[in-house]
Amino acid sequence: MDKAVGGGKTPGGEKSQVQVIARAAAILRALEDKDDGLSLGQIAQRVDLARSTVQRLVAALESEKLVIAASPNGRVRLGPMILRLASSVSIDFISLTRPILEELSADLQETVDLAIVKDDHLVFIDQVVGSQRLRTVSRVGESFPLYCTANGKAYLATLEPDAIARMIGRSWEARTAHTLTTLDALLKDLERVRERGAAFDREEHAVGICAAGVTLRDVLGNHIAISVPVPTQRFHGREELIADRLLEAKLAVAKQIGRAGT
Repeated sequence: MDKAVGGGKTPGGEKSQVQVIARAAAILRALEDKDDGLSLGQIAQRVDLARSTVQRLVAALESEKLVIAASPNGRVRLGPMILRLASSVSIDFISLTRPILEELSADLQETVDLAIVKDDHLVFIDQVVGSQRLRTVSRVGESFPLYCTANGKAYLATLEPDAIARMIGRSWEARTAHTLTTLDALLKDLERVRERGAAFDREEHAVGICAAGVTLRDVLGNHIAISVPVPTQRFHGREELIADRLLEAKLAVAKQIGRAGT
């Protein structure tokens, strides 16, 4: 008869450790997009924990450089180790999503882009080039603004109006005659994005190119965007089909992330 050997953890102890991890993750999420940091009291209020508990967890996170001091008076913000972890996850994320992007590209016969959100712009991290002779191609590593791109607007639709204004301002340059250049106009468009689940760029970033885009989060909570850029003449009449296929791909990616994170 086999016997368990060694200092195994009791079920109660394992549950306690899981709870600690969950609380630490909640603190990290509370600090997201808080460049000026939060006080321990503010964190405690946001995560619904006692200040003493938050203080212990923040001290542990600081020791691992997952959070760092944001001011002399006790405010903290996300630390450099988060960037290192996010960078390694981005590489894994590419390998996880690549088969799904390839399937989407083959289905639509169009280019499919994968991008991450960096502050007030997008950075392309992967691309599957479409099979059409006339196709759109962007360089991996290239950055694009949020307000006039489908994937950028998909991300902005997840934010509150005040957060959008703080991030990108209230007016912008017109890239084309179709660019939405004021916050009010953009917010009306983002209402439609939330209803549809996908965003559209109708020659707002570049003449002759339209796109549809969706956004989701990776295992660390970073925003990832998937988009399908299409020459204008092939986009009209197909935008709903493209959006539907994108939403199916988004669901498939979310399931893949869930499996990878278990």
